[in-house]
Amino acid sequence: MTKIVNHWIGGKTVEGASGTFGPVTDPATGAVTTKVAFATVDEVDAAVAAAKDAYRTWGQSSLAQRTSILFKFRALLDAHRDEIAELITAEHGKVHSDALGEVARGLEIVDLACGINVQLKGELSTQVASRVDVAAIRQPLGVVAGITPFNFPAMVPMWMFPIAIACGNTFVLKPSEKDPSASLKLAELLAEAGLPDGVFNVVHGDKVAVDRLLEHPDVKAVSFVGSTPIARYIHTTASTNGKRVQALGGAKNHMLVLPDADLDAAADAAVSAAYGSAGERCMAISAVVAVGSIGDELVEKIRERAEKIKIGPGNDPTSEMGPLITKAHRDKVASYVTGAAAEGAEVVLDGTGYTVEGHEDGHWIGISLLDKVPTTAKAYQDEIFGPVLCVLRVDTYEEGVDLINESPFGNGTAIFTRDGGAARRFQLEIEAGMVGVNVPIPVPVGYHSFGGWKDSLFGDHHIYGNDGTHFYTRGKVVTTRWPDPSEAPAGVDLGFPRNH
Repeated sequence: MTKIVNHWIGGKTVEGASGTFGPVTDPATGAVTTKVAFATVDEVDAAVAAAKDAYRTWGQSSLAQRTSILFKFRALLDAHRDEIAELITAEHGKVHSDALGEVARGLEIVDLACGINVQLKGELSTQVASRVDVAAIRQPLGVVAGITPFNFPAMVPMWMFPIAIACGNTFVLKPSEKDPSASLKLAELLAEAGLPDGVFNVVHGDKVAVDRLLEHPDVKAVSFVGSTPIARYIHTTASTNGKRVQALGGAKNHMLVLPDADLDAAADAAVSAAYGSAGERCMAISAVVAVGSIGDELVEKIRERAEKIKIGPGNDPTSEMGPLITKAHRDKVASYVTGAAAEGAEVVLDGTGYTVEGHEDGHWIGISLLDKVPTTAKAYQDEIFGPVLCVLRVDTYEEGVDLINESPFGNGTAIFTRDGGAARRFQLEIEAGMVGVNVPIPVPVGYHSFGGWKDSLFGDHHIYGNDGTHFYTRGKVVTTRWPDPSEAPAGVDLGFPRNH
């Protein structure tokens, strides 16, 4: 019997009323295992209404109450991490250890939310004028929404809702329809932790649900992670409707390898960063820029390592890389490899014909490595989101930096070198929001914010960290004057208020 995933509204499961469902497949077998209900406009409205009603009390609740519930949620999340990882593997396809890592990174943000009282401290200036004090405080926005991608169905929602809820907002999540089950498990754990009904809601669906959240007058802010075209659309539409927006888009992350680098370490890093999670992550290294004469040796070291990666079902403990999320995505990724030679690239490894015995209908693709890729090739220009690594050659450091900075994306980048001066210069000259020095995937820890530049971010705020707290709150300044009991009333004064 096919499992059905429904909505979570007002603290309970609500069956979909539209009659429209989306298929959820097991990527390792290609079989449809689950159907997910797609929300109507009325169902989205019901979720927003539940959140708005809950905000009346949650927005006035104490910090102690909010963080107490989040501490309980954190304990439950830790206890159920294997179960959540299994749901992720079953619907996304990533190997179990990678899914566990995703849950662990989400836990970091819950940790941050549990200590949100430090970030929410206000400021006070006393005696700015005679008996006048000025205080700056931060208050919640109200109902906020999150629209999240398929590649991290637990972690990315946890980049958003723990901080939003800790700040006193209520939340409506629209997760990816490709792997929706993890979001419902998170909702159940929040309820078990004691979160009041309506503070956290989940609606599944497609563009109908998304557009309604973007235009709904009671939704005050929207957080999004996904591709650049959709991020641009989210930002434009939600902003037009008067909402605060943080929309994280796509990436083409480069790794610059200087001639003095430890090439074994660089090759290890390139393989891990390019092919981990089958390349389906916005911080994957998809372009290695080799400087000078090291290119041939570096490519050979990458090839040797890549050929040894064990590809198989995510629930097989021996698998190091799983399948891609859907057959359509698998075919799109393969097209970049099959067309690479005609665009001038040298195909060192071609993974397009890969399959797994006994799982022939799964969404399999092997490791692909393209060398001497021209910047005009589609494999270089587009975000592939699969296990395809492009190697580009340049003669100098300056050429490498120029090449990277010419990319329309500016999410993350890395440099591998033993030269501290070159590394310092790279940090300052490179046009990207996150930089790694001998670190291939520079995802910030929870108390620093995550976000890129250029076409990788739309909006003024990065996600989580201090930026997250500021995004989910708004500032208010209060000026007060209390008369001294010993003085008579000053009387009417129509002049401009004096500070001296």
